[in-house]
Amino acid sequence: MGLSQEKYHRAKRIIPGGTQLLSKRPEMFLPDLWPAYYEKAKGCYIWDLDGNRYLDMSYMGIGAAILGYADDDVDSAVKAAVDKGGMTTLNAPEEVELAELLIELHPWAEMARYARTGGEAMAIAVRIARAATGKDKVLFCGYHGWHDWYLAANLESEGSLDGHLLPGLSPLGVPRGLAGTSIPFNYNNTDEFLQIIAKHKGSVGTVVMESIRNHYPDQEFIETIRRVTEELGIVLIFDEITAGWRLNLGGAHLNFNVNPDLAVFGKGMSNGYPMAAIIGRKKVMQKAQDTFISSTYWTERLGPVAALATIEKMRKNNVSRRLIEAGEKVKAGWAAAAERNGLKIEVSGIAPLGHFSFNYPNQIAAKTLFTQIMLEKGFLATTAFYASYAHTDGQIAEYLAAVDQAFALIGKALENNSVEKQLKGPLSHTGFKRLT
Repeated sequence: MGLSQEKYHRAKRIIPGGTQLLSKRPEMFLPDLWPAYYEKAKGCYIWDLDGNRYLDMSYMGIGAAILGYADDDVDSAVKAAVDKGGMTTLNAPEEVELAELLIELHPWAEMARYARTGGEAMAIAVRIARAATGKDKVLFCGYHGWHDWYLAANLESEGSLDGHLLPGLSPLGVPRGLAGTSIPFNYNNTDEFLQIIAKHKGSVGTVVMESIRNHYPDQEFIETIRRVTEELGIVLIFDEITAGWRLNLGGAHLNFNVNPDLAVFGKGMSNGYPMAAIIGRKKVMQKAQDTFISSTYWTERLGPVAALATIEKMRKNNVSRRLIEAGEKVKAGWAAAAERNGLKIEVSGIAPLGHFSFNYPNQIAAKTLFTQIMLEKGFLATTAFYASYAHTDGQIAEYLAAVDQAFALIGKALENNSVEKQLKGPLSHTGFKRLT
């Protein structure tokens, strides 16, 4: 057992859930074998506590390190801000500069507020929307965080959120009085949306959705949502926390010519430094002053400084174009390797956020074996690839060569019904599961 796994076993005894983020639990990748902790990181490489170096071809900081780990330009800006003082009794001027930049990139927006994580920024946006409309009910599709407003959907049925990224999310601890306040609908299902709106007409004040998920939006779907929400005085919120900055310089919705009332950003906007933003139309955003939304660390300096440096580099280098190019190479490589090795897989997701799945009854076992084989070859890998600006063509080629070898081994294991026998630990988890 390496130092990382040893430390993780200690963590599970004193930290409920083992980690602060479900998506970073080793059980989500390779139980008992995944290197849980890192010593340092640079570009696309991570060194674990035992000194092993891995090429990260998985989630790149769960989508936060859009430029790559420890980017020199962003880190230099942050280090300079640290030397000047990251927190004082006065406000950081960079938050004004960042607001102006976000509004410049999104001409429909007129005001901005900040948080430091995507989940809390979504909660702020929903609070503002409810304050603006005076109505409690929220219609949503997609995954939007851990707060009460969202998990309330599972008070009606504990499976309500299963199709929105993470199955098995428990509403335990969410007040029962919130039952019926959050109602899910499915992406690109225009008829279902219209039916739900008609059923709850007059009581819905907010619609929350990702402007793009695994597939591009049907234009009629997204335009219908905008038209109906405008007609009924409903606040439309686009969650750009995951997709934002990856298809263009700003929110993905800019590609679809449909503007929301509020948009929420996080993850990639500051390349790994805590930062999140809510931008929106003035008539809605001003309602933030009529409710209490305030927190000390939303005023620290490093987040806005990191965001300004990150966005400047993304604009200067047309980073989104590179992310799309790298993601397309990987997705095409998965498909080609599967065909060469006679594997049945399904490739999905937008180019910078690609996914694949094994089309077999024991797909979880096949996924776990893939991660195991790739880890032995020096890659942090799962059935997803989040492109970063630091990924080079050479690294992608090296990765795809290893994928080809892994697929060959998995293909033989499937033929011999030996996938489970080749695993050196338990199966990976697929959703929310309580650790013991």
